[in-house]
Amino acid sequence: MKKNHSNAVLSFFFFCVKILFTGMGMAENTSIPVNVGVVLDLESDLDGKIALSCIEMALSDFYATHGDYKTRLVLTTRDSMKDVVGAAAAALDLIKNVEVQAILGPTTSMQANFVIDLGEKARVPIMSFSATSPSLTSIRSTYYFRATSNDSTQVNVISALVQAFGWRQAVPIYIDNEYGEGIIPHLTDALQAVDARVSYRSVISPSATDEQIVEELYKLMGMQTRVFIVHMYGSLGTRLFAKAKEIGMMSEGCVWIMTDGLTADLLSSPNPSVTGTMQGVLGVNPYVPSTKELQDFRVRWKRKFQQDNPYIIDAELNIYGLRGYDAATALALAVEKAGTTNFGFRKANVSSSSSTDLATLGVSLNGPNLLQALSNTSFKGLTGDYHFADGQLQPPAFQIVNVNGNGGREIGLWTPTKGLVKQLVPNNGTNSTSLSGISTVIFPGDTTVAPKGFRIPAKENKLRIGVPVKSSFRQFVDVRKYPGSNTTEITGFCIDVFDTVVKTLPNDFSYEYVPFANPDGEPAGTYNDLVYQVYLKNFDAVVGDVTIVYSRSLYVDYTLPFMESGFSVFVPIEGHTTENAWFFLKPLTWDLWVSSLLSFVFIGFVVWVLEHRINGDFRGPASHQAGTIFWFSFSTMVFAQRERVVSNLSRVVVIIWCFVVLILTQCYTASLSSLLTVQQLKVTDVNELVNKGEHVGYQRGSFVLGILLGLGFDKSKILAYNSPEECLELFSKGSGNGGIAAAFDEIPYIKLLMPEYRSKYKVIDLSFKMGGFGFVFPKGSPLVPDISRAILNMVEGDKMKGIQDKWFGDQTSFQDSGTSVPSNTLSIKTFWGLFLIAGIAALSALIIFIVMFVHQEGRVVLGPSDSTTSIWSKIRHLFSIFNQRDFTSHIEVNDRNGIHFPSVGMASPSGFSAHTEFHGYPSSAGRDSTPNSQASHEVVIISADKLSNPNQERPVKGNQKYNVNHQTRTRTDQRSYAIIHQRSKSY
Repeated sequence: MKKNHSNAVLSFFFFCVKILFTGMGMAENTSIPVNVGVVLDLESDLDGKIALSCIEMALSDFYATHGDYKTRLVLTTRDSMKDVVGAAAAALDLIKNVEVQAILGPTTSMQANFVIDLGEKARVPIMSFSATSPSLTSIRSTYYFRATSNDSTQVNVISALVQAFGWRQAVPIYIDNEYGEGIIPHLTDALQAVDARVSYRSVISPSATDEQIVEELYKLMGMQTRVFIVHMYGSLGTRLFAKAKEIGMMSEGCVWIMTDGLTADLLSSPNPSVTGTMQGVLGVNPYVPSTKELQDFRVRWKRKFQQDNPYIIDAELNIYGLRGYDAATALALAVEKAGTTNFGFRKANVSSSSSTDLATLGVSLNGPNLLQALSNTSFKGLTGDYHFADGQLQPPAFQIVNVNGNGGREIGLWTPTKGLVKQLVPNNGTNSTSLSGISTVIFPGDTTVAPKGFRIPAKENKLRIGVPVKSSFRQFVDVRKYPGSNTTEITGFCIDVFDTVVKTLPNDFSYEYVPFANPDGEPAGTYNDLVYQVYLKNFDAVVGDVTIVYSRSLYVDYTLPFMESGFSVFVPIEGHTTENAWFFLKPLTWDLWVSSLLSFVFIGFVVWVLEHRINGDFRGPASHQAGTIFWFSFSTMVFAQRERVVSNLSRVVVIIWCFVVLILTQCYTASLSSLLTVQQLKVTDVNELVNKGEHVGYQRGSFVLGILLGLGFDKSKILAYNSPEECLELFSKGSGNGGIAAAFDEIPYIKLLMPEYRSKYKVIDLSFKMGGFGFVFPKGSPLVPDISRAILNMVEGDKMKGIQDKWFGDQTSFQDSGTSVPSNTLSIKTFWGLFLIAGIAALSALIIFIVMFVHQEGRVVLGPSDSTTSIWSKIRHLFSIFNQRDFTSHIEVNDRNGIHFPSVGMASPSGFSAHTEFHGYPSSAGRDSTPNSQASHEVVIISADKLSNPNQERPVKGNQKYNVNHQTRTRTDQRSYAIIHQRSKSY
């Protein structure tokens, strides 16, 4: 029974095995082969062989775990022979003759450039896992997949290192081809973003000889920059480092950084003869996480590669092999997703006899489907997460290595989100750019002290520092030459500041001061000429009282200012000139005098118009009335007017005008007092100098000349002086006699002048600010940041004050002398508001009076519209009425003899009260001709009902009777008639 049971189990086992093998055979029989091309440098390039072995192992591993897939990639390999044409011919053969669905490769960026165009034309995806040039992105082919990192992603790693160590300049050394040139624009931008610059670009030909490499390295030794970024192929990089080692450029003070391509080439299979020439070099590599799958693959790959290539010893798996492995895996996944149909090509509809190979190139029918599948493929590969975005892999993290011994030592990592870190820590969102993010670096020369990144050129022992030669203001820079001993002594405030700053720098350097002078000792040019010598590389720097201005900063760099600057205007102070006959006119400007005079006349005229008809004080002969107008308006200055004003409109005008006069007279008095007691300036404003065409001066060689021309001064009226004494001499001559009316100079120089000449000159404008005094260096000089920081440290401490007191003494009193002295002369701008108010009030009163007068008198005078009288006649009649006295007013007017209306026993004319006063003069007919006689006048009002009997009159004043003078004046009113008799009697 047991035996039968055992036989049944064995029979069932063999049955299952048979079914399994039958199923596998059917699967193999039903799998669909898909042609895929591989274009690599195979014969002479170890990386090509490593990559091909990884691709083959990738497909083997993939289909071992995906036996149910219906497609199988079949590789067809072509050798590009390290040639662009060879790569293009290989790709053309694969697409046209083999009809591959995709191509893995080619190796280099230059080879990929033309192959990508072929893939676009035939709709065949091109997957390159080693072409890293950023320029390939500009081709914008939808059928190109960059299965590696773009070189532009690693420039941020390099710039982070430069920023962390504080290097300000770098020199890229790159191969002269598309691979080398593609990274340079991105590297330059990345360095500028961290306040560093590319001072020079060193380009080396792929076919350069050792002598040419050495010549280029010697050129680099003659420069100050000591940070070199190397971007080239491994074969050329090996020779470069070997020659740099020979001539001493791998010594202390130099910094060498390799890009990822060179790092992978030289460190994937370390060679002691190579690594020995590049000790202390930094390199960047794409970071590949260490996983169990990767470790197992390394062991399997090593065994298989040695079996396939027994003549190659000590080959090491590199990043190219890992990327090739993942690229083949991604392609296998995408081909399966794209479907199992339409693997053919649509032939071009052209005559084969008359067309080239490119014209007869077919189009893949499955290309669009495979393109879509590749774009959506994502998995976890040996190099990490694998996913295409816009045809490129996402930027990876980078590993930073330091070449020590016979290999590279990892000192830190860099990620786009976290910056420099020692290790990847999840959920750490901080972005580090400091040295705390990396381990200790051993630099060339076996030192852990970070190099400054620059040094004085080896071919020169000292920096040549240019200094200005001055004949005045030698407190700043004093150059004294002693012919007897043939020596030159250079001292001064600027010299002491620079010497003190250099001593505080961590790396001291030697230098010498060189006067900018001709053989005869005279200045060799202006300050602009001196600064330009730095640009011409005749001087390595300039130390002196050099002002920081924009035009100079275009071709040189300045340190931070060690002294504030700017330029001001100083002018002579006038003495007392009270002996001048017209001194009293100075408190007011001519425009204010004219405005005041016109206002007086206008106000007097307005008051006369308002008072003429009702006020006897404003009547009489024409000459008398004109005199009254002027007398009344001008008498208000001292409030001595005798005439009374009775009209409300006049009173309003006079009240406002008296207020204006009060303010005007008080201000005149104050200004006159100030002119008599305070020293005055001959010029008070820069614009006044320009408008008057005055001659002005400036210190010879100063930048102030250009500013004066910009302010509008004529060049012929700008004079230069060499010393304070010459400036004073020009002031003594005066602007009209070959001298100047004002001098423009920089504030530090004026500070030196003011204590001695405070009583003679004043600063009138401090508004012209400049950048200050700074030291001059060539563009991009690495010394500028260090010296600027040292200057800040000095300014914040006591050292700077001590140096200033040594050379300038106490200058705290300059603030008093620098205060602008305003003019004591008053102008119309000060009082235009008052004149406006008074003018509006007077004009309004005049308009109101005219409207009322025309409305009251115009009905009678102008008459109906169909009147035959001309308009001009009516207007003349209206003026004649205006010239007559108005007895209908309710205002009582007393003349100078006391004539008035009685308030008892009479009926006053229409519109008059019995006590209304009239001021006026008697007519000439009623005057006594004798000199000792005095005329008495009496106004008699006769009621309208007694007009028929003139003898029935009632005197207004007195009890005596007088004969009636038949000179009468009548006025018609709607209510009554009145005859006014003027009597006279001599007594």
